[in-house]
Amino acid sequence: METNNDSDARGSELESFQKHVYTRFHNLSIVNTDEFLSAAWIRKLLDAFLACQEDFRVILCNNKSQFSKPPLDRLISDFFEKSIKALDICNATRDGIEMIRLWQKHLEIVLFALDSQQRMIGEGQFRRARRALMDLALLMLEEKETGSVLSHRNRSFGRHNSSKDHHRRQPGHSRSLSWSVSRSWSASKQLQSIANNLVPPRGNEIAATNGLAVPLFTMSYVLMFVLWTLVAAIPCQDRGLQIHFSIPRQYSWGTPLLSLHDRIVDESKKRDRRNTNGLLKEINQIEKCIRHMTDLVDSIQFPLTDEQKEEVEQRVQELARAFDACKSGLDPLEREVREVFRKIMGCRTEGLDFLNRGNTSG
Repeated sequence: METNNDSDARGSELESFQKHVYTRFHNLSIVNTDEFLSAAWIRKLLDAFLACQEDFRVILCNNKSQFSKPPLDRLISDFFEKSIKALDICNATRDGIEMIRLWQKHLEIVLFALDSQQRMIGEGQFRRARRALMDLALLMLEEKETGSVLSHRNRSFGRHNSSKDHHRRQPGHSRSLSWSVSRSWSASKQLQSIANNLVPPRGNEIAATNGLAVPLFTMSYVLMFVLWTLVAAIPCQDRGLQIHFSIPRQYSWGTPLLSLHDRIVDESKKRDRRNTNGLLKEINQIEKCIRHMTDLVDSIQFPLTDEQKEEVEQRVQELARAFDACKSGLDPLEREVREVFRKIMGCRTEGLDFLNRGNTSG
């Protein structure tokens, strides 16, 4: 039988969890425009998720004796069902990062061809740069139109395929590579299935679960929001942001979450972002540089004037900065996504074990 001290301790734990969720997402919501939706910011978002996930896991561990009691057993099973769907989005995010790396292979060709520090730039170098830009444009267009994402890995974060010649493949050959999610898989539909039945617990459910229905709802919403943001930021199959967000006022963390949601939606409506492959800041910078470089390469006539040489050098430096910023951000971002995958899987395994033990003992 539960004592008043047990009830007070649980109440304090649950209240602390809500406050921590609010604080973490509030800090994310007040960043300036320069940092917002950058790879570094996405990593901070995933850090916040992992911290919430760990707090949530502790709550589950401290209350595992309650798991087999209705309606908590159903609510926990529903949450872990959403977790399985989250793993697919983690895999699709990894695929998107691989797609960006393939873009970088083409950009490396452009940078090498037009590097005036290494050689005199002639017509041959510009033809090579133009071909690389055309191949890249086709690849990015294919991604926009079909939502197809290639992968050099197998499912669930397998080893990287370090084939030396994969960068020589033409865009049309990308479909022959291995896939992490099926070709019919849709990020938009997956998000919608996670959002389905995501409603605040009723008063009788909160009472019947000794308040545990509240952190379950909170963590479910945090999970959905983080996944939605990943799909918005990273190239992904059938990207779609049409998920309805509605959080009752009594949940304090709803304010920063909805603020972030609105900022991301506003970003997606900007003129230069409407047809983007992803809202990640580094992608936006690369897309701008590609447009500038393509316009320049198409307009060049030989022999080059001093003014044209200066402009080429300026555009190469601009592209190199965007390339380096993207390259340096991808590896730590992928590691963070891997960690999210592992933590979600670990929490689900541990929770289901508690749930099965409760059912067996009952």
